[in-house]
Amino acid sequence: MKPAPTLLSSAFLQPAGQALPEPLLALRRQRGAALVDMPLPTRKTENWKYSSKYLKLTDEIAGSLPATGKTGSALAVPGYKVVFINGVMVPEASEYPDLNDILIQRFGDLSEAEANELAERLDSTLDTRTVQFAGLNSARFEDGLLIRLKPNAVLDKPLFIIHEVTASTSGSAFPRVFVDAGRNSQITLVEEYFSSGQEAALVNTVTEFNLADGANVTNIRLNMDGENVQHIGATGVRQQRNSRFESHCMGFGGPLRRHDLQVWLEGEGAECKLNGVVVTQGSQHYDNHTTIEHVAAHCNSEETYRNIAADKSHAVFNGRIHIHKDAQKSNANMNNKNLLLSTGAEIDTKPELEIYADDVKCAHGATIGQLDEESLFYLVSRGIGRREANVLLTMAFINELVAQIPVDAVKDTMQTRLNQFFDQAFQEV
Repeated sequence: MKPAPTLLSSAFLQPAGQALPEPLLALRRQRGAALVDMPLPTRKTENWKYSSKYLKLTDEIAGSLPATGKTGSALAVPGYKVVFINGVMVPEASEYPDLNDILIQRFGDLSEAEANELAERLDSTLDTRTVQFAGLNSARFEDGLLIRLKPNAVLDKPLFIIHEVTASTSGSAFPRVFVDAGRNSQITLVEEYFSSGQEAALVNTVTEFNLADGANVTNIRLNMDGENVQHIGATGVRQQRNSRFESHCMGFGGPLRRHDLQVWLEGEGAECKLNGVVVTQGSQHYDNHTTIEHVAAHCNSEETYRNIAADKSHAVFNGRIHIHKDAQKSNANMNNKNLLLSTGAEIDTKPELEIYADDVKCAHGATIGQLDEESLFYLVSRGIGRREANVLLTMAFINELVAQIPVDAVKDTMQTRLNQFFDQAFQEV
């Protein structure tokens, strides 16, 4: 058997498309140079302990996928939309808000001064020592989206960013989004990831948010990529005084799904709410890594993630809350519940609290279990079929979080995909 490569192949560092301002091209070159001889994660790499064996970065998928094809979003979009195909924006398929205080620009359309400012801010929301593949995105992105909300700007409808991979050939896509939310501004941003085609592909995504004082941002992330697509994503957030960030990460498994979410509460009174739902089946794998950095005092965080694993699939949750020494009066709560639908499925959970302040309220908990046989018997004894009883109890396990999704179109799509999952997980025998 051929041994697995230990270093990132040089094929992943070949020059990508050049239709960007020079400051962004310079950033890409700098990030690419830093990745030469980058070791790939192994089981001994702590934050990839359970996922490294699923990572298959072959030369076959190193090249960029062509930015061609017709989009076929699974969502009925009740708002504005921006469409990406294979990491490159498609202006003719996009519908922008016509508002003076909300600016949406492709990276390629930025002036040199704007591009220089952006280049200095990219990667500023992520700890690239632990989010290793954010650097690969910075070395390879061919296009990107800059969203700027002026002070007090309010987007009246959700903005959907639709990321489609058309894998008719093997290759990679590197979507990039940067959101700058001004003082007291407000936006709901939906990121939908899906794919078509059957060839092996890699999607490596980075989305960054900067929230000024009083900004209010809701981010919904829906991952529905196909079985041929490895997906490695990262979301970074920096929050200032009295800002609020709400995240809903909804995902369905694949050969490799990995999402790193890092939130920095840097201004007093900032708060975040992180919800997540993951379902896996077959031999799928999904890994969520979250970090909340309580840097300033009087900040609140609430985190709830639920995983369901069927067949021989594997789900991972690693949540870390770090209370810095000056973050007095912090309130932090983390809860992770996991449901195994078969004896062959596996779920690994690792909640972490690291506290250096002495006047805080913090709690964390994790559970792993199976459907309760007494509850199943109760439902079946009252005339409900065993399959329907399984579905009712499983849906009840995650419905609390699905119901909190604030955009009905996403909620309906999630429900449709969950029904498909239930049909396969609870087939009548």
